[in-house]
Amino acid sequence: MSKKNRPDKRGFVYSTDPAFQFEQEHENIETLSPAQQKLKVRLDTRHRGGKAVTLIEGFLGKQEDLEELGKKLKTFCGTGGSAKDGEIIVQGDQREKVLQWLKNHAYSQARTV
Repeated sequence: MSKKNRPDKRGFVYSTDPAFQFEQEHENIETLSPAQQKLKVRLDTRHRGGKAVTLIEGFLGKQEDLEELGKKLKTFCGTGGSAKDGEIIVQGDQREKVLQWLKNHAYSQARTV
């Protein structure tokens, strides 16, 4: 697919205007230091077939840093999960372990909701 017809975040797929160009959205968000991050840890079961997952929300920064934090948390808890859309998903009820890890690694404003 050519660059001209590639969909963007606003849902545009195709334009009949030959001069149409998608506006490139560049997000140059700097990752805040761990002490400035206001992370919320909560348990969620919605749309997951009754399975419980631990959600870590409120991360402000680059997607790479979010994925790195997610990987560290999943490794510490010994479970699977993912990091996308500004939140980290850790499988199972891991709230206490996640909160413990965050407090030990200078995420002092992390809290359970």
